[in-house]
Amino acid sequence: MDSADRAATDRLEPHEIAFLRGGRRAALTVAVLTLRLRGSVGRGRGGTLCTTQPLDDTGTVLPALPALTEAVHGSLRSPADIRQLLVREEVALALVDVRHELTVAGLMRVLLPGSTRAGRRTLRALRSAHPMPTTRRGLSPEDRLLAVALYGDRALTTLMPRFAREGGLVGRRGRATEREREYGQSWGSGSGGLSCGAV
Repeated sequence: MDSADRAATDRLEPHEIAFLRGGRRAALTVAVLTLRLRGSVGRGRGGTLCTTQPLDDTGTVLPALPALTEAVHGSLRSPADIRQLLVREEVALALVDVRHELTVAGLMRVLLPGSTRAGRRTLRALRSAHPMPTTRRGLSPEDRLLAVALYGDRALTTLMPRFAREGGLVGRRGRATEREREYGQSWGSGSGGLSCGAV
């Protein structure tokens, strides 16, 4: 890996790595997990997700969240499953921004879906430096996010199996269609509303 690739790798956030590996749904999953690990999102009824507390109500000073993660939290004031969340306007626009940033960095192709050669080298380097964990024991929240970003559903079901299943992140509700994964350019507006609270 040359110095330009290494610099790009060093500044990538977990949701960006996930987008590079698996597209919109993968990035969205990491954003949801970021909120879950902060205690701000929980599972709702029927495989949905919902907010459980405001982002600034954790009682501790936490680092600023990426725009995608904030968009997800705002959109979950009204419960949604992962596929509904993908097409809520605020989230869809944030995902467009993530793709744009990766494209500008030379890691994703401009017109066609998928990563560039530099993007694929970046993923290989990250996987080499961070092998797939076999247990959640001893892993920090950051380690969990990075594992899910790099290895997708395999890491998700190993590290957070109950939330992944009950929150609809895996299984039928968590699967994006091929068209959603590759293109997914249309969106609808999410409705406002009250938090569904912890369920």
